[in-house]
Amino acid sequence: MVCDVNKIDSNISGLSFAEEECLKQLPVTPVWFGLEPNSYSDFGGEVTTVARAPIDPSRQRKKGTVTDLDASGGFNTDVTADNITRLMQGFCFADARQQPQTAPLNAAKVSMTGVDGDDIKYTAASGLGIFAAGNLIVASGFAVPTNNGMKKVSDAIATAVTVWGALSDEGAAPNGALTRVGHEFASGDVALTYAAGLLTLTATAGTFAFGLIPGQWVFIGGDGAGTSFANNVGYARVAAISTDNKTVTLDNATWTPVTEAGTGITLQVYFGTVIRNEKAANLIKRRSYQLERTLGQDADGMQSEYLVGAVANEFTLNIPQADKLNADVTFVACDNEQRTGAVGLKAGTRVSALGQSAFNTSSDVYRIRMSVNNSANPNPTPLFGYISEGSIEVNNNITPNKAVGVLGAFDTSAGDFEVGGSVTAYFTTVAATQAVRNNADVGIYAILAANNRGMIYDIPLLALGGGRINVEKDNPITVPLDTNGAESKFGHTLLVEFFEYLPNKAMPQ
Repeated sequence: MVCDVNKIDSNISGLSFAEEECLKQLPVTPVWFGLEPNSYSDFGGEVTTVARAPIDPSRQRKKGTVTDLDASGGFNTDVTADNITRLMQGFCFADARQQPQTAPLNAAKVSMTGVDGDDIKYTAASGLGIFAAGNLIVASGFAVPTNNGMKKVSDAIATAVTVWGALSDEGAAPNGALTRVGHEFASGDVALTYAAGLLTLTATAGTFAFGLIPGQWVFIGGDGAGTSFANNVGYARVAAISTDNKTVTLDNATWTPVTEAGTGITLQVYFGTVIRNEKAANLIKRRSYQLERTLGQDADGMQSEYLVGAVANEFTLNIPQADKLNADVTFVACDNEQRTGAVGLKAGTRVSALGQSAFNTSSDVYRIRMSVNNSANPNPTPLFGYISEGSIEVNNNITPNKAVGVLGAFDTSAGDFEVGGSVTAYFTTVAATQAVRNNADVGIYAILAANNRGMIYDIPLLALGGGRINVEKDNPITVPLDTNGAESKFGHTLLVEFFEYLPNKAMPQ
């Protein structure tokens, strides 16, 4: 006996996305990446119909016709180490700036042919010459657990990467991947100088030629003995790099800087994947996606609906008190499709959601700091100590383009790239309110870290609004502030950096 299906529960549904080759067109073999939505907002298509209302003694309307379709969708998701990295490219209209790795976001993957335990090396047919001695790499996806984790490269050629330590023999590893996450310099090679308000790292024999750009962040110091300075340990932003890559000028250091010669120190420096809104026209790239929502089984198979030609519109990073970090994302699409179980899902390779732990706002926040920009002070005084809640908001101001003969939209147009948000800070001094009144040049950043992973959201230049001090009986005084980002000296308004590995010292203490 076949029973009728009277309902389908929401927990049966699923969500994934694939990047289109061009607007409204998938590649021959798309890759569908699974997502973990907590909830949806207006997902699907809204059809507009217009009824006929001729002059008639019966005063009855005639059946109308479909005249328009507005397709859009959004969802809320917890923020984990990797689940929003790909999508941030869409919101920033840019390719990620990645360190050398065998499984890049936007290029072909290098297939690992195995692991040689005797010679302590990872092997591939080609493509491993992107690494160099002294690089710190993270191995992931290998079947033998000891072959995963952070390793230091001793030598690299096109077909092999030799590392220090120990590895176990392993055959072909299709899921294995290597990513450069930092570098360890030779003993005594790097010195840190702090003089006249200028904080610099200088290498004598080596260089900082790791593709670093002004505006991105680094973590200075490792966990091993002799891999950190005695006093200068923490995160800092790259303010400038010399043309010979020998000297890096830093600002926004999370420690109180002092000069250190670095004698006997094999300094480790860590960096990550950078995604920012780009200034150069040749680096600006609009992405479009198809979002697939499965809707459970009918009599013939899995039902589904799709947003087609979907362009990333709004992103909000929510930073609530004593909760998970989460994000609201929305897309404006050109069309909406439904498929029955008989038609089936669209073709392609499907990658399940990683199921990683979410960052929380209690123990995984290393620092949230807002301060008045000061080029003469690499560790500026914060405008507040703690916040009760906050948000960082991105809006691409996407609008659908309508035309005669088209149901839905034939394309989309992007407006200004707007970055803002809000912060409710605990009051300590009147500095924040004065910064609002003075229209001061202010910056804000949030550093999140857990389980040797991390990410940084940085708005280097913004104007403040609000600032009306809130005083309530039996409660701490608070200051609500609105943030309005602007193009900074680095050429971007927002930069997000994802660290594939960070040492234990980089975790919130």
